[in-house]
Amino acid sequence: MPKVTFVINGQKTEVEDTAGKTVLQIALDNGVPIEHACGGNGFCTTCLCKVKAGGENLGERNDKEENMGITDEDERLGCQAVVNGDTELELVEG
Repeated sequence: MPKVTFVINGQKTEVEDTAGKTVLQIALDNGVPIEHACGGNGFCTTCLCKVKAGGENLGERNDKEENMGITDEDERLGCQAVVNGDTELELVEG
C-alpha cells in the first residue's frame, strides 16, 4: 500500500491506503482536511496540491486538469491525481 504524506501548514500527516485511489479519496478516507468545492469532479481548483516528492507515482495528468489550466509539473488536482505509490503533497488548509 502506498504511503501518502500530506503537508498542511508545515505539519506532516502520513497515511497508507490502497493504490488506484485519488489523492482526494485518500485524504477524505483518512480524516485529512482537504477542500473540494465541486465534490471532486475536477471543475474547480480548491483541492490543488503541490507535489513535494513522488510525482512519478501519480497517474498521468488528465483532460480535466489540463482544462483547469494546471500545467505546472509540481501541481495536481487532488480529485484527479491517482496514487500508485509513495508520494508527498502540500495542501493549503481552507
